[in-house]
Amino acid sequence: MKHTHFIGIGGTGLSAIAKVLIERGENVSGSDQYPSENTADLEKLGAKLFLGHNAKNIIGADVIVRSSAIPADNVECRAAEVSGIPVLTRRDFFPSFFAENQVIGIAGTHGKTSTSSMTAWMLDSLDLNPGYILGSKSINLKTNASAGKSKLFVIEADEYDHMFWGLNCQIAVITNLEHDHPDCFPTPGSYEQAFKGFIDRIQQNGTLIYCIDDPLTKKIAKYAKKKKLNLVSYSLENKKADYYSTNIKANPNSGFSFLLNKSKEPLTEVSLSIPGKHSILNSTAALIIADLLYQNSEDAAKSLSEYQGAQRRFQIRGETSDIIIVDDYGHHPTEIQTTLAGARATYPDRNIVAVWEPHTYSRTIHLIKEFANCFNDANQVIITELYPARETKPEGFNPTTILSEFNHPSVQFQDSINGTIDFLNNNLNKNDLLIVFSAGKAVVITSKVYDHLKNREVQDV
Repeated sequence: MKHTHFIGIGGTGLSAIAKVLIERGENVSGSDQYPSENTADLEKLGAKLFLGHNAKNIIGADVIVRSSAIPADNVECRAAEVSGIPVLTRRDFFPSFFAENQVIGIAGTHGKTSTSSMTAWMLDSLDLNPGYILGSKSINLKTNASAGKSKLFVIEADEYDHMFWGLNCQIAVITNLEHDHPDCFPTPGSYEQAFKGFIDRIQQNGTLIYCIDDPLTKKIAKYAKKKKLNLVSYSLENKKADYYSTNIKANPNSGFSFLLNKSKEPLTEVSLSIPGKHSILNSTAALIIADLLYQNSEDAAKSLSEYQGAQRRFQIRGETSDIIIVDDYGHHPTEIQTTLAGARATYPDRNIVAVWEPHTYSRTIHLIKEFANCFNDANQVIITELYPARETKPEGFNPTTILSEFNHPSVQFQDSINGTIDFLNNNLNKNDLLIVFSAGKAVVITSKVYDHLKNREVQDV
């Protein structure tokens, strides 16, 4: 029985792959510096977990897969090299991992987690039993990974470290394109080139689904056309697209209802229970996939009406004392702006308090002007300490300079997560909507603030 060892197994990407391998009946082990919900889940499934990195951890492994955050000179990588055990990145590992699958890869700067999650849930509801690897747990499916019971496999095609170059998709989606991950792609051109490489690897006679509302995505589709792929376009309301929506209306479920059209003919009515017009685009991409797989569009639309979202994508943690608390993963200006616009449309009379945890020095410095102008739909903005992730602090960086770029009428800086929690506990009021944007440590804020407010509500009764 094959034994795969993962270095950095607690991360979202590697933990998902590990879970699929366990479900396929393979031996899995892994190491990470800190325990987490992901490592706990894997241990329950039978994985052998090590806390910390040690050369002995790899004993018995046939192949090693390392996280992008793990350097090649890691002690376990060096031990594997001495022992002649191959050490692979996700990109290197995927060709063998997906050798028996029909891969549906969903890429793009924004929206790929939600679109992947929608697609996996929809195909599962249609009894197609897909495998899937998602960037976050699906609330409906209660997990972010499954081996599935068919050849279909849905994967969130992550561009970081060129991971998606390891995929040979039969069906690929590009939701939108906007320069991101400047630590990996220093220029917009290098970022665009990465997506061209993703397109290069789509299977012969495969299909690329792309959104024509996004100029750069529309541009890159011209590159795909030269590859003689099947191209399918979609739009919010542009009737030049192959698929587009009409009759868009807000519904009582905090989402939108609309008519999806195909080739200028009505295809199916859709009613969503998740906020934001961007959700219409995400669901359209999912419904195109169902149509390409010859599924009944009405049944597919019904499944999406039951879709509850992905963990930490405008996830409502709770409501207490007439204060709504929302957790969101947004860490790019466009994501934050889109989420706040959806929140404002859904809750027009609420006082929106936005907490932003800057994520990585490179992204924050590179996109600071965009960050400074993406909070217009928030009444109040709180910037907390930066989460560096894999990066070291550049010389001369001062977090208070972030604040100086903002022209927002109500913005402040809190230099710690605990300080932010204390401030919110003492200053949130009835009719507030708190949204915490975090891809790092600030994820704890929503639960701690909710627990405090809930206890206070009980004491006040």
